[in-house]
Amino acid sequence: MSDEPSAKAQDGQIPSVADEAGAPPRGDAPEPAAEAPPGKPWHPSYAFLAAVSLVSLVADFGTKHWAKVRLDVPDQPWDERRVEVIKDHLAFTFARNKGGAWGLLSDENEAVRKPFFLLVSLAAIVFIFSLYRKLAPTQLALKWGLPLVLGGALGNLVDRIRYGHVIDFIDVRAGFIRSLNSLFTSGASDHWPTFNIADVAIVAGVGLMAVDMFTSRKQKDAPASPTA
Repeated sequence: MSDEPSAKAQDGQIPSVADEAGAPPRGDAPEPAAEAPPGKPWHPSYAFLAAVSLVSLVADFGTKHWAKVRLDVPDQPWDERRVEVIKDHLAFTFARNKGGAWGLLSDENEAVRKPFFLLVSLAAIVFIFSLYRKLAPTQLALKWGLPLVLGGALGNLVDRIRYGHVIDFIDVRAGFIRSLNSLFTSGASDHWPTFNIADVAIVAGVGLMAVDMFTSRKQKDAPASPTA
C-alpha cells in the first residue's frame, strides 16, 4: 500500500469515503426517477348503457308490433286473436293498458293520467342516469340492471306518447298466482295482469338492482381484514 498522499490530499482537499471507494462524487449523482403518472379515473361506459337499453327497446317494439298485427284484428274470431303457448298457463292476447301496473289509475281522467305517467317515466330515466354515472367497477349487477330498466321505461313511455296507452300481450295463469292474489283479495284469480317485454326488462333490471344493494351492504358489513 502506497504511503504517498493522494492528489486531492496534496491539494489540501480531504478525500471523502465515496472518493476512496471509487463512487462518483455527489455532484455527479443521477437524478431520481420521476414518479409514474397516476392512471386515469374509471368511468362507466355509456356505449354499454346505450347498447343494452337499445336491445331491450328493439325487442319491446318488435314484439308489440307483432302483437298489434297478429292479435289486434277485430274482424277475426276470438280464438284466432289468441295464441295458446302453454295450455291453461301461457298465451298471447292483445290488451290496451291505460294505467300502470295492475291497472293503476286506469279509470282516471286522461288529463291527469297521461301527464302523471309521463312525469314518472321521465323521473325514472333521470334517476337511472344519475345512478349509472356513479357506478363502481365492481357493480356488475347494477351495470346490467340500469340499462334494462331504462330500455323498458322508454318502451312504455313511447307507447303512452303514441297511443295514450301501453300495449300488453303476455297472459299468464298459474296456481301460485292464485295463492299470491289471495293474500290481498278474496275470491282471488289465477290470472296475472297482462304484460309486455318492457315490463320483463324492468322487473329483471330492478331485480339486479336489488342484488347490487344486497351485495354492497354485505361488503360494507364485512369485518376489515387485519393489516400486516
